[in-house]
Amino acid sequence: MILHKGDILFRQGEKGSLFYIKSGLLKVVRLQEEGHSFLFNIIVPGETIPHHSLVSPKDYHGTAIALMKTEVDIIESTAWYTMLRNNPQTYADICIQLQHKLRMMQERIDQLTIISPMDRLELLQKWFVSYLPNTPIHQILTQAEIGQLIGLRRETVNRLLREQKKKICT
Repeated sequence: MILHKGDILFRQGEKGSLFYIKSGLLKVVRLQEEGHSFLFNIIVPGETIPHHSLVSPKDYHGTAIALMKTEVDIIESTAWYTMLRNNPQTYADICIQLQHKLRMMQERIDQLTIISPMDRLELLQKWFVSYLPNTPIHQILTQAEIGQLIGLRRETVNRLLREQKKKICT
């Protein structure tokens, strides 16, 4: 299946299939009680999602939205769980995938402990470049979403991006 920027793969609260991301990027947002959405995860190629349903089914925890053209394989959940029961080696593969995601999330948490807001932004930009080398992060995510990922207010992200632009121009 091909998703284009802005297409929704699944919605928070629904139940359904699992998905293997072949190419592209997805963001996962969670709708808060007051109606605002909060970006809490970026999904990269090679991941099978939702992570919390890899071993047993659960409702989708958030809404997955394509950040760019994204190719996804649909994995029907009944077939997935049957395959797990019939092939225990697959659990080891799942563990490796979850370990990789956990390490990625740990890096993001470590970045939040960096004192300098500019350093946080630059580390996120560096990470993003590994997936989108020719596209600035602010063309993919809103300033509010960037702020949610690095623990800063939208206004601070705006100021930091202006400072970066000013440095480039001088």
